[in-house]
Amino acid sequence: MKRIAIYALALLALAGCTKKSQSSTSTAAQTEREEQVRTIILSEREIQREISVSTNLQGYLTQNVSPSLTGRIEHIFCEVGDRKNAGDMLVRMDQTQYKTTKISLGNLSVELNRVEQLLRSGSATQQQYDQLKAQYDQAKEQLEFLEQNTYVKAPFSGVISAKTYEDGELYGGQPIVVLTQINKLKALVAIPETYFPLVKKGMPLTLTTDIYPGKTFPASVEVVYPTIDASSHTFQAKIVVPNSQELLRPGMYVTTTLGLGKAKVIAVPYQSVEKLVGANDRYVFLVENGRAKRVSVQLGQRFDQDIEIIAPEIVEGAEYVNVGQHKLVDGVKVNVVK
Repeated sequence: MKRIAIYALALLALAGCTKKSQSSTSTAAQTEREEQVRTIILSEREIQREISVSTNLQGYLTQNVSPSLTGRIEHIFCEVGDRKNAGDMLVRMDQTQYKTTKISLGNLSVELNRVEQLLRSGSATQQQYDQLKAQYDQAKEQLEFLEQNTYVKAPFSGVISAKTYEDGELYGGQPIVVLTQINKLKALVAIPETYFPLVKKGMPLTLTTDIYPGKTFPASVEVVYPTIDASSHTFQAKIVVPNSQELLRPGMYVTTTLGLGKAKVIAVPYQSVEKLVGANDRYVFLVENGRAKRVSVQLGQRFDQDIEIIAPEIVEGAEYVNVGQHKLVDGVKVNVVK
């Protein structure tokens, strides 16, 4: 009888705990987390689309003068800063091999003429002539190679921007001098992938630099690279910059501004756009059915304190969280404070 009483008391205690647990669960459900936020209704605005990207200028053409021959440098015909026209002599290497090959080619030429005459008279065979002709052609090709690499000339007009050796030194593979074109420059700019369909070859743009405040320089898009960088979500464009007055120089830091015509965009306060820690991914929050919805976005053009945001969910009429977004997570219940 005593055991039955103890068992009954245990059942009563268990029933009490179960009711208490159910009561706690019910209380937790009633006190679901709710965040206070302020929102705005998104609307489009028409803007003059333009993007600005900073970059460094380069000489349109740069030639590292590096002959395909090793040996002694007889003479360098230029110093850093010298201007050279296309075809001007830059470097003369040791001429011994060139002169020896030139003499050999002359002897082969005489011998070839002699065998050609004998072939006509029947005193020489076609095989003898063909063998000698092959030797002559090979020597001629070798002489042309030695001439180009013994007497090194400027392939284009430019300025000597570097010099590594002096007369009489042994050339070991490092460029002897560097020739840089400066009356025309180029630059590579990284443009957000969003604008890929809008950027075309031949489009005009302008450059500015802090060195010349208030002055702009014309340029144009010469090449649009066909691939997108997966890590930065940008593509490259090569721009060409006329520089007849030579105010700009290779290495200068400039800002390029490219006009892309009128467009309708949605812009929000820049501070309301969140950034994923440790990455460059950006996201915002919308309100749907009383709950926060996290949306990944791409950034576009900046307008003072506002920034253009781009995503399929970012449309006119959407309810956008612009205050209180820092404490939100996807799906949390929100209370919109007016």
